[in-house]
Amino acid sequence: MSPLVEKLSQAQHPLSLIRYKSSAELRAALARGVVLVKFTGTQGGTELAVQLDQPVRELDEAAGEYELSGSLTLDYQPVACSATIALATLTGFGCLKVVEPA
Repeated sequence: MSPLVEKLSQAQHPLSLIRYKSSAELRAALARGVVLVKFTGTQGGTELAVQLDQPVRELDEAAGEYELSGSLTLDYQPVACSATIALATLTGFGCLKVVEPA
């Protein structure tokens, strides 16, 4: 396992959705099924394209937060990503979980 995968799978880490300037842009990304998540606590930041689990839950701005989950491959390791995003700031916390081959 790479040091980056190990680090991001050990605890919750700060993240940001810096590619999206508004909740409308985030809503469009959700509709496409892929969200770009940047873990800001790594050296230089680590931006990952998370393929969202289906079905994608509708964005409810009144709730104030959005929980997203999906999968990706990081350094040749399949992982699952889960994150909680504050909709007012498009920042939050998330972590990875190593997915072992079946």
